Amino acid sequence: MAQATETTTGRGPLVGTMTGVVTSDKRDKTRTVEVNYSVKHEKYGKYLRRSTRYQVHDEKNEAKLGDTVQIARCRPLSKTKTFRLVKVVETKTL
Repeated sequence: MAQATETTTGRGPLVGTMTGVVTSDKRDKTRTVEVNYSVKHEKYGKYLRRSTRYQVHDEKNEAKLGDTVQIARCRPLSKTKTFRLVKVVETKTL
């Protein structure tokens, strides 16, 4: 059987990763990340822009406001946190 090559972080394979922008960093070890996506209108065929905000676990408090980050789904960590921070893709420059 062939081995599948997947990126791992020691916590299992990275499945369902998304990229978004940090919109709030006021809480300890928690960031709010807004993920933008497009959906096609069923009748007219026009692509509409939508966004969703996720509560993300940031163990080392490394993501700051405005940073672009990669997040991945994980087990529920609290009532609203089901994502964890994978890496900071781009930092916001002033």
